[in-house]
Amino acid sequence: MSKLAPTPGQTVGPFYGYALPFTKDNELLAPGSPGSIRLQGTVYDGAGNTIPDAILEIWQPDSEGNIVQRTGSLVRDGYTFTGWGRGSVGNSGVYTFTTVNPGPTKPGAAAFISVAVFARGLMNRLFTRVYLPENEEALANDPLLSSLDPERRKTLIARRDPDGGLTWDIRLQGGDETVFLDFQQDGSLDNSVGNNQDAPA
Repeated sequence: MSKLAPTPGQTVGPFYGYALPFTKDNELLAPGSPGSIRLQGTVYDGAGNTIPDAILEIWQPDSEGNIVQRTGSLVRDGYTFTGWGRGSVGNSGVYTFTTVNPGPTKPGAAAFISVAVFARGLMNRLFTRVYLPENEEALANDPLLSSLDPERRKTLIARRDPDGGLTWDIRLQGGDETVFLDFQQDGSLDNSVGNNQDAPA
């Protein structure tokens, strides 16, 4: 019996707009809906250059902190909030989502949005979070944020825009690299949060 050679590994990207993007993928609810905000930012590589072909996915609770379990993410009806969205980064490296401010999932918890990053040169997708900036007490008590030094912690906290939206940039490597997360096989967050060794320089 012949021994088969293993299939060689492949990088996550780049993407060419085939299959993954879909209509209204980055609109978790219709723009202009009551309570809607814009989450936006720029994706940078380790040299500080923008990445024009990354894809982001977000998961979040609704504004009341409820974990949504409704279908409809792939066929948007303009009314159903599913808590999940996918957005392609434009040629300028900028991404944008229409969503809501997530509520805390339990009293006193810090509200955040979970993010997955797919980009050229990565061997695997990267996981991270973006936190709302307002509740400083909840941010200080968050288990993840409190385990980081202040400079690293800042990479996970968004800026509130004058129009009520959120701006949060992602840096795959470098001095201001965004904190990325490791998960155990059971889905729990690994206590050791390291640097991204897979990202392109």
